[in-house]
Amino acid sequence: MTPHKIFITGIPTSGKSYLAKQLAEKTRGLAVLLDDFRDELAGESEVYKKWTNFYLDQDETLYYTHITPEESWNGLVRQSEGLWPGFLKKIDSYRNENRPVIFECVNLLPHLAHRDLKFPGVCLVGRSYEETLARNKKDPRWGKSPELQELEAKEFFFMDRPRYREESEKYGYPIFIGADEAFNKAYELLMGDSK
Repeated sequence: MTPHKIFITGIPTSGKSYLAKQLAEKTRGLAVLLDDFRDELAGESEVYKKWTNFYLDQDETLYYTHITPEESWNGLVRQSEGLWPGFLKKIDSYRNENRPVIFECVNLLPHLAHRDLKFPGVCLVGRSYEETLARNKKDPRWGKSPELQELEAKEFFFMDRPRYREESEKYGYPIFIGADEAFNKAYELLMGDSK
Protein backbone atom coordinates (compact mmCIF):
# COMPACT_ATOMS: atom_id res chain seq x y z
CA MET A 1 0.00 0.00 0.00
CA THR A 2 1.31 3.47 -0.88
CA PRO A 3 1.66 5.65 2.21
CA HIS A 4 -0.59 8.70 2.17
CA LYS A 5 0.98 12.13 2.47
CA ILE A 6 -0.12 15.75 2.18
CA PHE A 7 1.39 19.15 2.87
CA ILE A 8 -0.24 22.26 4.30
CA THR A 9 1.10 25.70 3.49
CA GLY A 10 -0.13 29.24 4.02
CA ILE A 11 0.25 32.33 6.12
CA PRO A 12 1.05 32.19 9.84
CA THR A 13 -2.07 32.11 12.07
CA SER A 14 -4.25 30.53 9.35
CA GLY A 15 -4.73 27.19 11.11
CA LYS A 16 -2.11 25.00 9.43
CA SER A 17 -0.94 23.27 12.61
CA TYR A 18 -4.51 22.80 13.79
CA LEU A 19 -5.51 21.22 10.47
CA ALA A 20 -2.44 18.95 10.50
CA LYS A 21 -3.28 17.72 14.00
CA GLN A 22 -6.97 17.22 13.14
CA LEU A 23 -6.07 15.16 10.07
CA ALA A 24 -3.55 13.11 12.05
CA GLU A 25 -6.16 12.38 14.70
CA LYS A 26 -8.80 11.38 12.14
CA THR A 27 -6.43 9.10 10.20
CA ARG A 28 -4.25 7.89 13.10
CA GLY A 29 -1.42 9.48 11.18
CA LEU A 30 1.46 11.81 11.97
CA ALA A 31 1.42 15.59 11.99
CA VAL A 32 4.94 16.78 11.16
CA LEU A 33 5.28 20.46 12.02
CA LEU A 34 8.45 21.36 10.17
CA ASP A 35 8.88 24.59 12.14
CA ASP A 36 9.69 22.36 15.12
CA PHE A 37 12.91 21.31 13.34
CA ARG A 38 14.29 24.83 12.79
CA ASP A 39 16.52 24.73 15.87
CA GLU A 40 17.83 21.33 14.82
CA LEU A 41 18.67 22.71 11.37
CA ALA A 42 20.28 25.81 12.86
CA GLY A 43 22.60 23.53 14.84
CA GLU A 44 23.63 21.67 11.69
CA SER A 45 25.20 24.56 9.80
CA GLU A 46 25.74 28.30 9.73
CA VAL A 47 23.77 28.45 6.47
CA TYR A 48 20.67 26.99 8.08
CA LYS A 49 21.21 29.15 11.16
CA LYS A 50 21.26 32.25 8.94
CA TRP A 51 17.89 31.37 7.41
CA THR A 52 16.34 30.12 10.64
CA ASN A 53 17.17 33.50 12.21
CA PHE A 54 16.33 35.55 9.10
CA TYR A 55 13.48 37.46 10.76
CA LEU A 56 14.86 37.26 14.30
CA ASP A 57 18.03 39.06 13.18
CA GLN A 58 16.07 41.98 11.72
CA ASP A 59 15.04 45.18 13.45
CA GLU A 60 11.39 44.21 13.07
CA THR A 61 9.95 47.71 13.23
CA LEU A 62 12.37 48.94 10.58
CA TYR A 63 11.88 45.85 8.45
CA TYR A 64 8.09 45.84 8.47
CA THR A 65 7.72 49.59 7.95
CA HIS A 66 10.21 49.91 5.08
CA ILE A 67 9.57 46.96 2.78
CA THR A 68 7.29 46.65 -0.19
CA PRO A 69 4.98 43.64 -0.65
CA GLU A 70 7.42 42.34 -3.27
CA GLU A 71 10.38 42.65 -0.89
CA SER A 72 8.37 40.96 1.85
CA TRP A 73 7.59 37.98 -0.36
CA ASN A 74 11.14 37.80 -1.71
CA GLY A 75 12.44 37.63 1.87
CA LEU A 76 10.14 34.70 2.62
CA VAL A 77 11.12 32.99 -0.63
CA ARG A 78 14.84 33.37 0.14
CA GLN A 79 14.34 31.99 3.65
CA SER A 80 12.22 29.10 2.37
CA GLU A 81 14.69 28.18 -0.36
CA GLY A 82 17.58 28.42 2.12
CA LEU A 83 15.89 26.02 4.55
CA TRP A 84 14.43 23.76 1.87
CA PRO A 85 17.26 21.19 1.59
CA GLY A 86 16.98 20.53 5.32
CA PHE A 87 13.20 20.31 5.19
CA LEU A 88 13.37 17.97 2.20
CA LYS A 89 15.72 15.71 4.13
CA LYS A 90 13.26 15.65 7.04
CA ILE A 91 10.32 14.95 4.69
CA ASP A 92 12.28 12.14 3.02
CA SER A 93 12.94 10.53 6.41
CA TYR A 94 9.22 9.61 6.45
CA ARG A 95 9.31 7.86 3.06
CA ASN A 96 8.81 4.39 4.59
CA GLU A 97 6.19 5.46 7.12
CA ASN A 98 3.05 3.36 6.74
CA ARG A 99 0.75 5.78 8.53
CA PRO A 100 -0.59 8.91 6.83
CA VAL A 101 1.81 11.84 7.21
CA ILE A 102 0.77 15.49 7.20
CA PHE A 103 3.57 18.03 6.72
CA GLU A 104 2.92 21.62 7.77
CA CYS A 105 5.06 24.74 7.48
CA VAL A 106 4.92 28.36 6.36
CA ASN A 107 8.08 27.67 4.29
CA LEU A 108 6.44 24.91 2.24
CA LEU A 109 5.93 27.35 -0.61
CA PRO A 110 3.85 26.07 -3.52
CA HIS A 111 6.63 26.45 -6.11
CA LEU A 112 9.00 24.35 -3.99
CA ALA A 113 6.36 21.71 -3.27
CA HIS A 114 5.41 21.51 -6.94
CA ARG A 115 9.04 21.03 -7.94
CA ASP A 116 10.09 18.49 -5.30
CA LEU A 117 7.14 16.79 -3.60
CA LYS A 118 5.23 13.93 -5.16
CA PHE A 119 2.07 14.33 -3.08
CA PRO A 120 -0.78 16.86 -2.88
CA GLY A 121 -1.20 19.90 -0.70
CA VAL A 122 -3.56 22.65 0.39
CA CYS A 123 -3.04 26.31 1.17
CA LEU A 124 -4.63 28.26 4.05
CA VAL A 125 -4.79 32.04 3.61
CA GLY A 126 -6.77 33.26 6.62
CA ARG A 127 -10.28 34.62 6.96
CA SER A 128 -9.66 38.28 7.81
CA TYR A 129 -7.02 40.70 9.02
CA GLU A 130 -8.83 40.97 12.35
CA GLU A 131 -8.66 37.22 12.91
CA THR A 132 -5.01 37.11 11.81
CA LEU A 133 -4.17 39.87 14.31
CA ALA A 134 -6.12 38.23 17.14
CA ARG A 135 -4.38 34.90 16.60
CA ASN A 136 -0.97 36.56 16.35
CA LYS A 137 -1.57 38.34 19.65
CA LYS A 138 -2.75 35.13 21.30
CA ASP A 139 0.27 33.16 20.04
CA PRO A 140 2.96 35.69 18.99
CA ARG A 141 5.25 34.60 16.16
CA TRP A 142 8.20 36.93 16.83
CA GLY A 143 7.12 40.35 18.07
CA LYS A 144 6.69 40.77 21.80
CA SER A 145 4.93 44.14 21.69
CA PRO A 146 1.38 44.78 20.45
CA GLU A 147 2.80 47.18 17.85
CA LEU A 148 5.11 44.53 16.38
CA GLN A 149 2.35 41.93 16.44
CA GLU A 150 0.18 44.31 14.45
CA LEU A 151 2.93 44.94 11.91
CA GLU A 152 3.44 41.18 11.53
CA ALA A 153 -0.27 40.54 11.08
CA LYS A 154 -0.42 43.21 8.37
CA GLU A 155 2.49 41.56 6.58
CA PHE A 156 0.95 38.09 6.85
CA PHE A 157 -2.48 39.13 5.63
CA PHE A 158 -1.90 42.01 3.22
CA MET A 159 1.56 41.26 1.80
CA ASP A 160 2.09 37.48 1.91
CA ARG A 161 -1.50 36.25 1.58
CA PRO A 162 -1.94 37.38 -2.07
CA ARG A 163 1.38 35.68 -3.00
CA TYR A 164 0.41 32.37 -1.38
CA ARG A 165 -2.90 32.54 -3.23
CA GLU A 166 -1.22 33.37 -6.55
CA GLU A 167 1.36 30.56 -6.27
CA SER A 168 -1.22 28.01 -5.13
CA GLU A 169 -3.51 28.88 -8.03
CA LYS A 170 -0.59 28.65 -10.46
CA TYR A 171 0.31 25.13 -9.34
CA GLY A 172 -3.22 23.87 -8.76
CA TYR A 173 -3.26 23.58 -4.97
CA PRO A 174 -6.69 24.17 -3.37
CA ILE A 175 -6.98 27.36 -1.30
CA PHE A 176 -9.05 27.78 1.86
CA ILE A 177 -9.57 30.54 4.41
CA GLY A 178 -9.14 28.20 7.36
CA ALA A 179 -8.75 24.69 8.72
CA ASP A 180 -12.45 23.93 9.06
CA GLU A 181 -13.13 24.83 5.44
CA ALA A 182 -10.11 22.81 4.26
CA PHE A 183 -10.64 19.66 6.32
CA ASN A 184 -12.84 17.60 3.97
CA LYS A 185 -10.80 18.31 0.85
CA ALA A 186 -7.51 17.77 2.69
CA TYR A 187 -8.80 14.46 4.05
CA GLU A 188 -9.84 13.33 0.55
CA LEU A 189 -6.43 14.27 -0.88
CA LEU A 190 -4.58 12.61 1.97
CA MET A 191 -6.51 9.36 1.72
CA GLY A 192 -6.49 9.30 -2.09
CA ASP A 193 -10.27 9.62 -2.45
CA SER A 194 -10.24 12.77 -4.56
CA LYS A 195 -11.62 12.38 -8.07
